[in-house]
Amino acid sequence: MRQGELLGLTWKSVDMKRKLIYLTKKSEIKNEKPRAVPLSPTALRVLEGLPKSISGKVIPCARMTLYGVFAAACDRAKIVDFTFHDLRHEAMSRLAERGDFNVLELAAVSGHKTLQMLERYTHLQAERLAAKLAKKARKI
Repeated sequence: MRQGELLGLTWKSVDMKRKLIYLTKKSEIKNEKPRAVPLSPTALRVLEGLPKSISGKVIPCARMTLYGVFAAACDRAKIVDFTFHDLRHEAMSRLAERGDFNVLELAAVSGHKTLQMLERYTHLQAERLAAKLAKKARKI
């Protein structure tokens, strides 16, 4: 999800039983198209461990607070030239490399309207592609 979508997320939009987050407020969605975001087992565990804010927000903090905390975490981990938004690129790239999602499914997860935008967010590692080619070649 995008940073703005995460910061605007309320517990009313989280369906733990169906393992989905519903983004329906056009004002909080970049492309204004409502969508359901599937949740991984890890995401479900993280959500289960979060305290419930009186405001109803899942992440009850301001954008600049999140920015500062993320920058501090990167400094501590000695990660340079990395932004919160880079997490979205990284997540989509790793998901695409798994190989078990087709392009339409990837776009549904990411919320991209076009293949061109999805491609911009998906940066496949050539080494991993080479390893996949080698694995397929051994089976032939």
